[in-house]
Amino acid sequence: MSNEVSRQISLFSTQMQNRIFGDGTIAILESLLASKDVKSSLEIRSALKEFMRHESLSIIREITEKSVENKLLIADFLIRAFVLIGDVESCLALRYEALLLRDEKASSDTRLEVSYHEWLTLAEQLFDNGFYSAATKTCERALLCIQMDNGICTEDDDCFNCEHAFENIKRLKDAAIILAASQTGTNRVQVQASEYMKKKINQQLKQQESICTETYSSGSTLFRNGIKRRNLRKLQEHQCL
Repeated sequence: MSNEVSRQISLFSTQMQNRIFGDGTIAILESLLASKDVKSSLEIRSALKEFMRHESLSIIREITEKSVENKLLIADFLIRAFVLIGDVESCLALRYEALLLRDEKASSDTRLEVSYHEWLTLAEQLFDNGFYSAATKTCERALLCIQMDNGICTEDDDCFNCEHAFENIKRLKDAAIILAASQTGTNRVQVQASEYMKKKINQQLKQQESICTETYSSGSTLFRNGIKRRNLRKLQEHQCL
C-alpha cells in the first residue's frame, strides 16, 4: 500500500471520527477508491466496509436526539458512502430506515411525505438484490401509500396510472413472498440435511465403539463358545452309545 493511500485512509478515518459529514469527506473517499490496482482496491473496499459499518452504528446511536432534518442529512451521507464502497446491503437498509423516519414525521411536516414511487423504487432494488422479505414489507408500504389520499391522483398521476401501479406493486409483492418462502424452504432443507448427517455420524461412532468392544472381547468369547460346542458333541456321542 502506497504512502499516499495510507495518508488518504488516515484522513478519511479522521474525518469520520470527527463526524465531518460533507462533500469534502465524500471526495476523499472517492479519491481513495480510485486505485487502478484491482487487488489493492478490493482490500481497501473490504476494510472500509467493515470500518463504515462499525462507525455508522455509533453515529446512529449518537444522533437519536437530533432533529429529523439532521438525521436525514447524516443518513444521506452514509448512504452515499456505502454506495461508493459497494456495500449494497447497508445502503438499502439505511434507505429503508430513512423512508420510515420520513413517513413517521410526515403527519407534522408534509414536506417529508413519502410517495409510492419512492417505496416502489426501493422495493424493486431490494428484490433485485435478493432481499425478498424486506422487499415484501416495502411493497406493503407502497400499497398503503397509494391507497391514501397523498398517494392517489397527484399532479403527475391520474387514476388509471395509480391503478396500474397498484397492480404492479401487488405482483412484485407476490413474487417476493414466493421467493422469500423458497429461501426459507431451502434453509430448512439445509438444516434437516445437517441434522441427518449428524445422526449418521453419531450412529457410525457408536457402531465403531461397539466393534472395538467386540474385538477386545472376541478372543475369550470364541474360546468359551468352542468349549461349549465340544462338550455338546461329547454329550451327543454318549447319548448315541
